[in-house]
Amino acid sequence: MKHLVSAIQFLSILPLGKSACFEPKEMIKWFPVAGLILGAMLSVFDLAVSICWTEPAAAVLDVIFLVIVTGALHIDGLGDTADGLYGSRPVEKALAIMKDSRIGAMGVAAIICGLAVKWAGIMSIDRYRSLFLLIIPAYSRAGMIFGFRFLKYGRSEGGTGHAFFGEPLKNSAFYMLIIPVSLSLFAGWRGIWLNLIFVLFVVMILIFYKRRMGCITGDMLGAMCEATESVLFLMISVQL
Repeated sequence: MKHLVSAIQFLSILPLGKSACFEPKEMIKWFPVAGLILGAMLSVFDLAVSICWTEPAAAVLDVIFLVIVTGALHIDGLGDTADGLYGSRPVEKALAIMKDSRIGAMGVAAIICGLAVKWAGIMSIDRYRSLFLLIIPAYSRAGMIFGFRFLKYGRSEGGTGHAFFGEPLKNSAFYMLIIPVSLSLFAGWRGIWLNLIFVLFVVMILIFYKRRMGCITGDMLGAMCEATESVLFLMISVQL
């Protein structure tokens, strides 16, 4: 349980007291569960605001809620990654740009587009709304586990994500992903569609990172989480 608390503290600003431990390799497997907890909060919040506001307004508030409860952690990574990976800069230059605390035009554009896509997706969910609000944050945080597993860390001098790398992750690190996958089956073919999109998008972004940088950083992991969340919300609301 202490590792779950550590994972929640790492991925959010929820006031759970001082962490009793910081064991990154043990925390990683709890990322999907931490995402489920955030998703449960989002689902309840959505039900509450939907009583008072229209669907577009409720969707905006849902997006703002996620930004606040996560401390904009992944939003920051998305902006930095967009700035660094834009164009054909050498890997060293891209890493230096991502480390810069300032944000550029491409970073601002990526953040605006990402939040807009997420808003459009949430607003357009017509069935199993509460279920998808619950499990998609779990999927997006589970996606980062694949980044830890299949790409090396890109900063030899250390960084936000350095402690999570080292020895390859064991298969047990992925076991908690079974929870959101099992819950998704309650949505029938839409759940199958969600899992298909998740697999395809995670594979695509890992291939892109591999070819473009040959590595991954904390910012790139945050961008991966944020992009996965936005894409899943958008694609689950597609009209088929």
